[in-house]
Amino acid sequence: MKTNIDAVRPGVLICLLIMLFGIGLGIGFGVNEDAFKDYIAQGIAAAPQLHDGNSAGKIWRYAQRAHFHALGIAAFSLGLILVVALSSLAASLKKVTAVLISLGGLYALAWFTMFLLSPSMGRDGAHEALMTSVWIYLGVGSLTVGMLILIANLAFGFGRASNARAATAYAR
Repeated sequence: MKTNIDAVRPGVLICLLIMLFGIGLGIGFGVNEDAFKDYIAQGIAAAPQLHDGNSAGKIWRYAQRAHFHALGIAAFSLGLILVVALSSLAASLKKVTAVLISLGGLYALAWFTMFLLSPSMGRDGAHEALMTSVWIYLGVGSLTVGMLILIANLAFGFGRASNARAATAYAR
């Protein structure tokens, strides 16, 4: 069992860091929600031509979505990583798959980036910003590839550890 956990440890750690980010946002909202809303209001006041009457509420919602997505994606990723740990994947492929799945949490950073950029760039500009796209593609792409590897293993035996190595791992 220790071998299974060792193989997925990097993915678990990444998930926990993403959860800490989400929890940190939640704590920040609880401690000083006004600081977030003031940041938005100041940005809108500095660039009113980029905003409409819905901007403040929508930008605040981006911060909330970063919080929700960080916690939600990290939580279900931990569940998938448990399945990876128990799968028949070779240890090296378990590590890669766990990391890919855990990187899905980077999607939350796309929402946070939009929150940070929208006051000065407008909502459309923030949606189209390079950094927003990087987080989206890294998060969604990594999670998708990791899940496809896991599904291929579960359905077709892809990446299965050799029987001799698997027997040795279970004997420990």
